[in-house]
Amino acid sequence: MFNDAKKFQEKPFSLHQGDCLDVMRSMESDSIDLTVTSPPYDNLRTYNGYTFDFENIARELSRVTKPGGVVVWVIGDATVNGSETGTSFRHALFFLDVCGFKLHDTMIYEKDAISFPDKNRYQQSFEYMFVFSRGAPSTRNIIHDRHNVSFGRKVTGTGRNASGSTSRASCYGNSIKEFGARWNVWRMATNKGNSKSGHPAAFPEALARDHILSWSNPGDVVLDPFLGSGTTGKMAVLADRRFVGIEISQEYLAIAEQRIEAALDKRGESADLSATEAQVPHG
Repeated sequence: MFNDAKKFQEKPFSLHQGDCLDVMRSMESDSIDLTVTSPPYDNLRTYNGYTFDFENIARELSRVTKPGGVVVWVIGDATVNGSETGTSFRHALFFLDVCGFKLHDTMIYEKDAISFPDKNRYQQSFEYMFVFSRGAPSTRNIIHDRHNVSFGRKVTGTGRNASGSTSRASCYGNSIKEFGARWNVWRMATNKGNSKSGHPAAFPEALARDHILSWSNPGDVVLDPFLGSGTTGKMAVLADRRFVGIEISQEYLAIAEQRIEAALDKRGESADLSATEAQVPHG
């Protein structure tokens, strides 16, 4: 359905109102390069009363994802009756044990602002970003924006071998570069810039952007089956990717379409996004 180039001749995005499970069942197998999404888990999010069938959606994501494709699943856990639900772990294990995905990376989205502190446990400040892949990821554009405090020095030291012995590090003697690969804990502003989206749980634009830059290339097809206010779609269009969005709420779909259309109008002004944004150091 969506890997037909004709679908994207007029616009680089295709939006669909309905249950994402029903819509994905109409999609062709092996048609999506990257999914970046956050499902309405536990009781942490209110989506106008809508619910979702996680297990069958996960199976469909496995079917529509290309070999080498990636699914970024952003999720946390509610606390119910004094215990965290563990929904995040259950989802991860289902993707691995039932759907055949590999867990390429377990990443953390650390929020820079927290409300309603809990008095009897440490303050909750993160969500998981599980990076699942069908086999080894075909695209790995790792962002290098972490400033190396040892910039300019030579690499020294040893590494431990499988046998337990040690030997010189493989990069011994090389000069340390100014910027190294980013850690897999991303500290980002919570919903800044999205406060007027009209959606209760829009995640940061930088989060969607950086995953899109990391796991896809220009022209690839990016999916968000829980489109919400359209953050993933907006950043996919700005990064010169094609995009498929699914949203069950007509209200949110209208917001998403407006945001993505506005991004498309500005895409020429943002042509350097994929080439420059990844090089900006993050504090």
